[in-house]
This record gives sequence, C-alpha cells and structure tokens, in this order.
Amino acid sequence: SPVTTRSFVDSSRSYHAPLRSSSEDDVAPHVSEPPAPVVEATPAVETSIGTEDLAAKKQILFQIAASTDRGQHATTNQREEVVKVLETLEKSSPVSSPTLNSSAICGRWELAYSSSQLFRSSPFFMAGRATCKTKEQADQYDWFCDMHRAALAISNIGIVRQIISEGRMVSEFEFAIYNDGAIVSSADITPTEDGSGWEIFMDKVEIRGSNIPLLRRILDEGTSSLKTRDLSKFLESNVPQYETPKPVFSVTYLDETMRICRDQDGKVFVYVKTSEKPVETDYKSVTPDLGILKLLEGFNDGVAKYYI
Repeated sequence: SPVTTRSFVDSSRSYHAPLRSSSEDDVAPHVSEPPAPVVEATPAVETSIGTEDLAAKKQILFQIAASTDRGQHATTNQREEVVKVLETLEKSSPVSSPTLNSSAICGRWELAYSSSQLFRSSPFFMAGRATCKTKEQADQYDWFCDMHRAALAISNIGIVRQIISEGRMVSEFEFAIYNDGAIVSSADITPTEDGSGWEIFMDKVEIRGSNIPLLRRILDEGTSSLKTRDLSKFLESNVPQYETPKPVFSVTYLDETMRICRDQDGKVFVYVKTSEKPVETDYKSVTPDLGILKLLEGFNDGVAKYYI
C-alpha cells in the first residue's frame, strides 16, 4: 500500500531521534532506589529499513530522477532530498560484497540518476579523472567536464547504459547531435578484496551506430577506435611520472533491480537493471541514411496520412 508523506516524515523523525548524553548519568544524584533503566536508542543506529519504507524511498528517488532528466536539471532542494534517500539506502544494502556476487550484479543496467554529468559514468572518463594527482588537477578536470557538456548542449542524450559481465564492463552512451550513434567504451574490471567495488582497467573507446553513410563505413571497420592501453604503454615508456590509471568504482547498494555506485570523488550513479543477460547492443540495425527514412516516416505519420 502507498506510504503517505505524513508517515514518511514521522519515521524520519524517529530514525534521527537524539541519543541521551552520558554526562547526564555522571551528574545524577545518588539515591537508594535502583536507577531507571536506560532506554536503548536502537532506531538511531539501525542499518536496515522495512520493505514499505524501502519502496517509499525508492519512489522518491525515481520521481526526482524522472522529473529532472536523470538529475541533469535537479534543483538544490531536489539534490538534497536525493542525498537523504541515498544515505538510508546505502546503509541497507541487502547484498554484501556486491562485486563478488556475479549472479546479482551481471546484466544490462541503465542510468536512472547521476549527481554529475551523465558521461562520467563511462570508464573512459573515470580513468581520465584518475590521472589527476592533486586537487588542482581534479578541479581542472571538473572544469573540463563542465565545458565538454556545455559544448554538447545541442545534443540529445539518450540511454546511458552499463553492461556488466564476468571481468568486463561496457558503457554505451547514446546521443543524437547531427546524427545518431553511441559512444561505447569498454574496460576490464577486477573486484576489490572486500567486494565493495571494481578496479577499472580501461581498454578502448569507439563510436557505433552512426547514421552517416561514409562515416559509418569507416567506424564499422574498427580502425578508428581509441585503444587506450596502447596509449598508456607509450606514455609509461616516455613519461617517467606517468602511471596507467586504474580507478575504483564503488558499489554501495545492490538489490535485484537497483544498483548505486560512487566514483573516487563520491559522485553518485544510480542504475536500474533491465536484463539479466549481459548482452551488448547491436547497433548494426541502425540504417546509415542520415536519418532520412525516419524523417519520411514521421512526415507520413504526422502529415501525409491526413491528406491521402
């Protein structure tokens, strides 16, 4: 049954009930009667929530995600509300050592909410951030990502997806600017010792599914992909201080349908599971026709059928 706002607020107050100060007992006067029993403050340290409360938290999160285009247009108040929800969920993950649980974590996942730019869920951008050694460098990288998103303001970002399989992560970032396509980056992933995240070893970046005929032919030949490991080997051989970046991507919550992750800066990425099968998208079905067929179909459905 749906949980009302009233019950949610009441439970929140109960959860954050202040603990008694031990100093009160220290100054209490001696009496011959036995002291009153100490009330246990269980709600303040509780790490799990009931099924109905969990569903209510998820509903708040997904409502904000849906109304703000995955957090891209969220207000300060909405972001603060999401932070509170995430804090509760992350204390109540039903799966311990999530990256060691392949049956639960493998599959196709779509990005539902992000506290940062959507493209930073890609292992390519996480590896880029990991090359920064100082706060100044990290701030400069954040600035670069802001400028990168501003430059792509004319684009429409479609589905942002991660396909997780044994030892492998594939990120699919679908977009439409002047043509349709997807930026696909892939990496090897190794679970951390405690199973709380993955160490990411970036592999390559490529564009798939372009609908520009000549460009599509070049891209499909596979010669235009950026093989980052070759670049890393070159840099390690020629730049003494360079180390191949292997960032850790933490999984702070996992259940059958939802996964919460954080990058090295604590930026949040919330995914929903769409399939148990870790199958990459086949972009060969996209017709390299500059979108003309889609335009004609729209014209026929929206205009021509009323006059024929």
